[in-house]
Amino acid sequence: MPYPPQLEELIKAVEKTRVERVERKKAGKEVPFLSLDERKVMLNHHPDFKEEGRRELKVGPSKGYKIAHEMADLIEAKSRVDPDSIDLSNPDIDTDVLILGAGGAGTSAALLAQEAGAKVTMVTKLRHGDANTMMAEGGIQSATKGEKDSPYYHYLDVMGGGHFTNVPELVEALVTHAPSALHWMENLGVNFSKFPDGRMKSIHGGGTSRKRMHYAADITGAEIMRVLRDEARNRKGIDIVEFSPAVELILNEHGHCAGAVLYNMETEEYVVAKAKAVVMSTGGSGRLHIQGFMTTNHYGATADGIVIAYRAGLQISFLHTVQYHPTGIVFPEQAEGILITEKFRGSGANLVNIDGEQFVNEREPRDVEAAAIVQECTVRSKGVPTPTGKAGIWLDSPMIEMLAGEGTVKREFPGKFILYKRFGIDISKQPMLIYPTLHYQNGGINFDPEGVTTIPGLFAAGEVAGGIHGENRLMGNSLLDIVVFGRIAGKSAADYVANGAKAGALTLEHVRKYNQEMADSGADQGRVSPMLLPDYTNPKVRERQLTSQYVGTIR
Repeated sequence: MPYPPQLEELIKAVEKTRVERVERKKAGKEVPFLSLDERKVMLNHHPDFKEEGRRELKVGPSKGYKIAHEMADLIEAKSRVDPDSIDLSNPDIDTDVLILGAGGAGTSAALLAQEAGAKVTMVTKLRHGDANTMMAEGGIQSATKGEKDSPYYHYLDVMGGGHFTNVPELVEALVTHAPSALHWMENLGVNFSKFPDGRMKSIHGGGTSRKRMHYAADITGAEIMRVLRDEARNRKGIDIVEFSPAVELILNEHGHCAGAVLYNMETEEYVVAKAKAVVMSTGGSGRLHIQGFMTTNHYGATADGIVIAYRAGLQISFLHTVQYHPTGIVFPEQAEGILITEKFRGSGANLVNIDGEQFVNEREPRDVEAAAIVQECTVRSKGVPTPTGKAGIWLDSPMIEMLAGEGTVKREFPGKFILYKRFGIDISKQPMLIYPTLHYQNGGINFDPEGVTTIPGLFAAGEVAGGIHGENRLMGNSLLDIVVFGRIAGKSAADYVANGAKAGALTLEHVRKYNQEMADSGADQGRVSPMLLPDYTNPKVRERQLTSQYVGTIR
């Protein structure tokens, strides 16, 4: 639906200050960045700083660690399956490298493992490519320029964005592999936006000291996923099994990872997949809607990989922080939660309140930016009210037309231009109403720069893994993360198969032990995990489903 009359009237305040703000932008007169001390104060308004939103884990290898209740509920839960009912003696799938998850990280891993000579099976909950990779819009960071930038500056930006809590070795691997990862993607056929002479276009992102954000219009993730998916599906030696998420890891008698139990969502069968190595690349957890926030994440982002890896004995880290992207759609509500790429702000669009006032520098790190928006709406009461009683902030996209010329918004942001056009809103002429939206899982399972975990035979890549981004991720480093560490994990897994895999009898004994620890801890025994899919059923409808049976959220 188009903006109703009350919002049309409020837009006039934005239009009234726009010319002056554009002139300031052209003159390089920005709202000053906050000092480090001011940022610390501002972050008190960030959802992560609400102590009542977290609790200590009662079970498992990271017992005592405080994480969000919604995540803790999944970890402190019994398995979806009874280990005694699964026959491990006759596997349905037997492969060299089993990859769990078929987004950007999993597909990158599949390609490198196949190139190394391994037989690869990639399984996924939904369709191949249904992943947060597809939802990523703004760009991918890489220090590819021969002047003014280098992995050194990229490293400093990543560490600073993560409040210097990141694992340094992981950051080093991320930034030093970045140029070769971008070169690899371009050679595969990714169509990055370029100047007429062939040079890649690049812009700033929040927290960057150099313009190193490369992009493909405002559909960068979809473009990368298009090419990776096409490449994987056209190579021999990569089998793809869709609608079959992993619900437990399988270990062998030596404690090595040796496969997974899969759930066929179409036939409701449980399937045993045996492998010499497993790559965990199951993605994030936005569909947990932590603290009730809307999310940018795809339908299957429910933290499954963290749950089953933790149950198998892997420690977790950095899950005490969650990234809320500063700009998610809050109106029209039919598109609520959808990401509005940071590229809009990098291209010059201001964030302004109900009075048309700019109140924060648009290139602050994401956690600071989100906290400033929350403060403006909830503390200063300068948010823009929606027809249903919510609040948001204007993102003044028409500024981009005034700064870069008529037609820029449609050309550089075709995805969002088309989306809003469906609702009768022209974002080259009218601003967008936004509010922070649950976007990224900063932490995850522990791993090292070679993609190796503490369980032999289990490797990790992508959003499921923790440590790279510390307590806050900068824009453009997630698409980079999935490609860099997906490639690394795939190659490491294939090398392990060739040189270090140790066969042994398959077992789910770790699941039995975890279920017993759950019982001994006094944790709620009514929960099961992994979730697999969120349940948006109206509670009143569920009460009347008298003949339906649910296991967790799955009917």
